Amino acid sequence: MKSLMSKSVVLLAAATLVLLGSGATAQAGGTSGPVANGRTVDATYSERGPWEVTSQQGFGCCDSSGNKFDVWYPTDLGANGDRHPIITWGNGTWAHPFQYDYLLSHLASWGFVVIAADNTNTGTGQEMLEAVDFLRHEDSDPSSIFYQSLDTGKVGAMGHSQGAVGALNAAISSGGELKTAVPIELPGQYMCGLPKADAAMNVCTDPRALTTGSVLYVNGSNSPISQSIQPLPWDLIGAQSAEGYFGATPDSVPKVRATLNGPNHNDIQGQPGCPANDPGCVDGVQGFLGVLTAWNMDNLRGDAHAHSAFISGAGELFSLPAWSNQASNIIS
Repeated sequence: MKSLMSKSVVLLAAATLVLLGSGATAQAGGTSGPVANGRTVDATYSERGPWEVTSQQGFGCCDSSGNKFDVWYPTDLGANGDRHPIITWGNGTWAHPFQYDYLLSHLASWGFVVIAADNTNTGTGQEMLEAVDFLRHEDSDPSSIFYQSLDTGKVGAMGHSQGAVGALNAAISSGGELKTAVPIELPGQYMCGLPKADAAMNVCTDPRALTTGSVLYVNGSNSPISQSIQPLPWDLIGAQSAEGYFGATPDSVPKVRATLNGPNHNDIQGQPGCPANDPGCVDGVQGFLGVLTAWNMDNLRGDAHAHSAFISGAGELFSLPAWSNQASNIIS
């Protein structure tokens, strides 16, 4: 067991995180109600949604480390009395929110208000919860553009790499206030023990402590830091892969995992293709968009069309050729 584990750890530890990216803004206008258009779930949500999007860096201040919040939101907030669910985002190590602009703007085009602290150490999830508190205050402030336009009871957390750790930690410590978590490229627990100059990068998470909400574990098949499967069970060597995290998550929690075939660790930062000179990106973000958006439409907007994709065995996710290593405990 020891040699298998150390082999796996050495292989994974050899990987480096290079986090690069780019930025920017908008699209068309409409409604964020559930979609039932006869098309596949992935095809529906891979496309831009019906809302025009506005994004703003440094919109408000601040998390407990003094970092300002960036936001992406439907330009016509609250149109027709709509209330917008909130998604709080956690950046990867050394990364900034603008590097995920294409993904976060895509989510906002489907009616979500997305907020991210410009913080490069998000593993505790604290900053992500502070971002939610900031928006809740904005929703009750008559002088705010968000006044009475947010569905503050429907909040999800998403994050990449260290931010994936933060998303899970935020969900665990929220006391049920976060309805879902989407960790993307969640590093194996072995990384908590690696020597690092910055102690914040050593933050770990324990999926066994997640007792409320739901969780979707997503990784790319070529990510050296976020493995799809592991050589030994999680209860022997810890959660070192999406398979391990899924297994360690209590069965009482609706949970799904899946691997997008091809992408490396930083493809989630694609705009939608890969930023120039980024060895951590292979295909860009496009392949992730449908599944990630559908999950949030299901869990934060009650979209039955989106929900159908995640039903164990029968859901569309299990037949998409671009995805592998699918597992789900959702049976209806």
